[in-house]
Amino acid sequence: MSPSKTVRKLEVVSPVPADIDIANSVEPVHISEIAKDLNLSPDHYDLYGKYKAKVLLSVIDELKGSSDGYYVVVGGITPTPLGEGKSTTTVGLCQALGAFQDKKVVTCLRQPSQGPTFGIKGGAAGGGYSQVIPMDEFNLHLTGDIHAITAANNLLAAAIDTRMFHEATQSDKALMNRLCPPNKEGKKSFNDIMFRRLKKLGISKTQPEDLTPEEVKKFARLDIDPDSITWRRVMDINDRLLRKITVGQGPEEKGMVRETGFDISVASEIMAVLALTTSLADMRERLGKMVIGNSRAGDPVTADDLGVGGALTVLMKDAINPTLMQTLEGTPVLVHAGPFANIAHGNSSIVADKIALKLVGPGGFVVTEAGFGADIGTEKFMNIKCRYSGLTPQCAIIVATIRALKMHGGGPDVVAGRPLNSAYITENVALVEAGCVNLARHISNTKAYGVNVVVAVNKFSTDSEAELNAVRNAALAAGAYDAVICSHHAHGGKGAVDLGIAVQRACENVTQPLKFLYPLDFSIKEKIEAIARSYGAKGVEYSEQAEKQIAMYSRQGFSGLPICMAKTQYSFSDKAAEKGAPSDFVLPIRDVRASIGAGFIYPLVGTMSTMPGLPTRPCFYDIDLDTATGRVIGLS
Repeated sequence: MSPSKTVRKLEVVSPVPADIDIANSVEPVHISEIAKDLNLSPDHYDLYGKYKAKVLLSVIDELKGSSDGYYVVVGGITPTPLGEGKSTTTVGLCQALGAFQDKKVVTCLRQPSQGPTFGIKGGAAGGGYSQVIPMDEFNLHLTGDIHAITAANNLLAAAIDTRMFHEATQSDKALMNRLCPPNKEGKKSFNDIMFRRLKKLGISKTQPEDLTPEEVKKFARLDIDPDSITWRRVMDINDRLLRKITVGQGPEEKGMVRETGFDISVASEIMAVLALTTSLADMRERLGKMVIGNSRAGDPVTADDLGVGGALTVLMKDAINPTLMQTLEGTPVLVHAGPFANIAHGNSSIVADKIALKLVGPGGFVVTEAGFGADIGTEKFMNIKCRYSGLTPQCAIIVATIRALKMHGGGPDVVAGRPLNSAYITENVALVEAGCVNLARHISNTKAYGVNVVVAVNKFSTDSEAELNAVRNAALAAGAYDAVICSHHAHGGKGAVDLGIAVQRACENVTQPLKFLYPLDFSIKEKIEAIARSYGAKGVEYSEQAEKQIAMYSRQGFSGLPICMAKTQYSFSDKAAEKGAPSDFVLPIRDVRASIGAGFIYPLVGTMSTMPGLPTRPCFYDIDLDTATGRVIGLS
């Protein structure tokens, strides 16, 4: 295969400079050149400046008959404060495949939220010499998808409160007259979205005047139970004081006061819908089916019942197209969607993966990242994302570091702002071997899906050969197809060539079909318990609230959906402090909720915050603009 025309070789220096300095040292090629290298014509994308373009969904239809490339998912061991470098590995592997192995490759990543960018974690463009550029554009507004989600989410929130207000102050007849006003000829009619509600109610009449008083009441009055509303407003900023608020305190909204709150935008169900949709028509249906709460009679109330499903789709019509960018070494990247990896499934979009698999073709590679550890991100990738996409991965990568494994082996706590304990920077093979129980469980869980598992160990200068060999030996003993030492943070794609070779071999030698953890016709509880067992739990304990919600969702006909477990990412168990591979614990389910439009039930294990807070010293202290050059400085 001829080398890509956009590939460029990096000149790496040591020690590795700050991420933003590396990103600013490389001049990106015009995005049209990246598109051309993928055989995309100007009709296939819309330019957003010089370095970004929206790839249109029509590409999927045009390439429908062509074969897919290899599909690779990147997960990790259970995360620690020391970091494992999953995004960096994803990018570094793709740079190795594209710039050093002359393979067609596309990286598929989630769009980062501005919450962590300005808050505690920093951006998500990779790191060191394995990054997506321009880094500042990737981590900030990009092409506005999160803003579109914010607008759509808040339109639906406004529609809910407005409908309750008008129903509280009007008779059935007045509501009907306003919902179906007469035209200039004095004739009343239903519009398209109203026929969706009529069908749901089992009313086949087509003219408003033909409805009986009882049918008018059923159609016009949603009778939303305020205590059942699950839909909250969102913004893409960490703002802890908005976690709980009251609305309706204005003098004109007397009697409409209720308690609600804000989530961060990436926690919106609309973000999960964007990530799991397969077409514009599918997105329209999913947005319309989103359940915002129940009527007082216990029936689910949807966005289409409120008449807003079409308007939400209009706000999202451009957001459905993934954004094309590039790595430091000139390989292509599709950035799309960024659902929370706790209450949602934490994976980039199906449409980006589908486009990418067609563009790379047979022998090419699409590498996508799953959020958090493999027990959360990879599990949800397999059981939720692959179910809806129909796509089958050949290889799953599990990323680990010696330092993180030492923490899982019982190493001392890591406190932000304090120097690392000597245990993490001096040789301690026993501590590493003890921590490999965490890696081993992730390997066996992931292998059960029928994919080949490759372990990628991100090497630090303080890691000893004996420690690295201990991880490799433990990984192979646990059933990994291969285990590879990587230095892509320091060397770019060159440092991940061995990983690229291992991944290619793993993809070419896969022998089993994709296997799910549970069938969809299991009950909600059976599915929850199957996932809990994969964590190492001996049983599940349900609160009274969880029991009530499970009964309600089963009664409403939603029990056939997959499960999206919302639990801490820091442990297999519900207790973040329990490192390694805890076993024989009882997993407590505090509550059970549903994202019906996205298409999953999510049980809550413990308390999940959907609106992060800012630390005492947020990342924004370091972020500024060089007014002489116009360049962003201080992003991490």
